Amino acid sequence: MALSGLFLVFFLGQHFTINITSVIAPDTFNSWSHFMGYNALVQFVLQPILIAGVIIHFVMGFVLEIQNNKARAIKYEKYNGGANASWTSRNMIITGLVVLAFLGLHFYDFWGPEIAYKYLEGNPEDPTRYYHETVEKFEPIWRTVLYVIAFVLLALHLWHGFASSFQSMGINNKYTPAIKIFTKIYAIVIPLGFIFIAFYHHLNPITH
Repeated sequence: MALSGLFLVFFLGQHFTINITSVIAPDTFNSWSHFMGYNALVQFVLQPILIAGVIIHFVMGFVLEIQNNKARAIKYEKYNGGANASWTSRNMIITGLVVLAFLGLHFYDFWGPEIAYKYLEGNPEDPTRYYHETVEKFEPIWRTVLYVIAFVLLALHLWHGFASSFQSMGINNKYTPAIKIFTKIYAIVIPLGFIFIAFYHHLNPITH
C-alpha cells in the first residue's frame, strides 16, 4: 500500500510538471505531451505499470479497510475518533473513492479520446493539438468545478497518506520531521497547482 502510494505520488509530481507548462509555455506542453503520447517506452511499458499501480493501491485500500473492520469484532460502545486521529486519517477510504471517481473522469476526458485518436480513428500525428484539447476540456464550468472538488479531496488524501507511507515502511529517524514537513507542503502545493491550471484554462478559453 505504501509503496504503490509513493509511486503514484511520484507520478503526480511528474504529471503536474508537464501540465503546468500548458499555462506558462504551451509549445513546451505540446512537445512534452506528444513525446509522452508516442514514445513506445512510455506507452507500452510505463503506462501499463502506472495503471497497475493505481489498481494495486486502491485494491489494497479496500482490503486494509475490510481487515481493520474485522480486527475488532466487538465495536466500541462509544467511539470518539477525533480524539485520537484526524478526520483525514479516519476517512482515507472516502477521499480515496472520490479520487478513484476522478480518475475515471480523467480517463474519460483525456486517456480515452487519446487512445481513440491514435489507434481507433487512425489519425495522423499532430504535435500541436494537445494544448487546444486541454483548454477545451475546461470550458464548461461544471467540469472545472468537478476537477476542483477532486483536487481538494486529493489534497486531504495526500495530507495523511503521503506522510504515513514512510511510517508504514518503518522509516522513523532524525529525518522524520523534515519528511513530514515536505509531505504536508506537497499535499497542499501540488493539488493547488492543478486547481490553478483548471481555473486558468476555464477563464482563458481559446477563441475560435
